[in-house]
Amino acid sequence: MPENGPALRTTYDFELPNGYVDGSGTVHRNGSMRLATARDELSPLIDQRVRENPAYLGVVLLSLVITRLGTLTDIHAGVVEQLFAQDLAYLQDFYRRINGLDSGHGAVACPSCGTTFALPSTAPGGRLGEA
Repeated sequence: MPENGPALRTTYDFELPNGYVDGSGTVHRNGSMRLATARDELSPLIDQRVRENPAYLGVVLLSLVITRLGTLTDIHAGVVEQLFAQDLAYLQDFYRRINGLDSGHGAVACPSCGTTFALPSTAPGGRLGEA
């Protein structure tokens, strides 16, 4: 009979350095991001905005995986476009880390003894959507 391991964690909370300022002036700093799926990685490639400007890929991709930003639950590309540059960079890094695409070293735990150690990442590319 197979052993059940720890539950898969699919949603991660974050806090932006500056925060998104909505139309009424409310600052939203805390949010949640879910793990990306293959569809999330592929669907922006057919988006006309991404075809015209490949740098827009990160904006579209983040809009798909951010599930909450403060009290906002309808996160779309227009919201991500309005983020401060520091917050956008933070979210891009956060995306890479939670999806195992970090270009640095990743921490892994031995399934037998639980010891945590660093492993060099073999993920190619350094931008969102490049795996």
